[in-house]
Amino acid sequence: MKIEKHTVVTVTYSLEVDGEFVEKTDKENPLTFLAGVGMMIPGFEQQLVGKETGDAYDITVLPEDGYGTTDPEAIIDLPKDVFKVDGQVQDDMLVEGNVVPLQDQNGTPFQGVILEVGEDTVKVDMNHQLAGKTLHFKGEVLEVRKATKEELDHGHVHGPGGHHH
Repeated sequence: MKIEKHTVVTVTYSLEVDGEFVEKTDKENPLTFLAGVGMMIPGFEQQLVGKETGDAYDITVLPEDGYGTTDPEAIIDLPKDVFKVDGQVQDDMLVEGNVVPLQDQNGTPFQGVILEVGEDTVKVDMNHQLAGKTLHFKGEVLEVRKATKEELDHGHVHGPGGHHH
């Protein structure tokens, strides 16, 4: 079976950015996703379409088809008070280059990178860490199967026996 919309795809991959290793999966801990429902970055998924079990792949995803280009408006100054825990500013957390957990006004968690620490403010880059980067994936397609009706209804893959992951 070939990878197409509404198939469940299991792959291994190794990801490099700018020639540097970022992460990988293997046969014991593969990546499994429901194709065609927006779970994966578009450039990754589009280049896997048509491949089948046993196929190796070596693909490059440009920023606009990956995590997007860097948005200068996502680099903001936050008051130091944002970094208070139990009434104390966590100075050990406020180091240039540190990745810090944040949340938006709806409570949705995300990460930011500290660019600069000032007297009263902290400059934080809230772009995805892979925004503006060209991604290079190498891997193998381990399995392709039709998604079940329940998986399609829920919009995600269920594990063996139909259980949620």
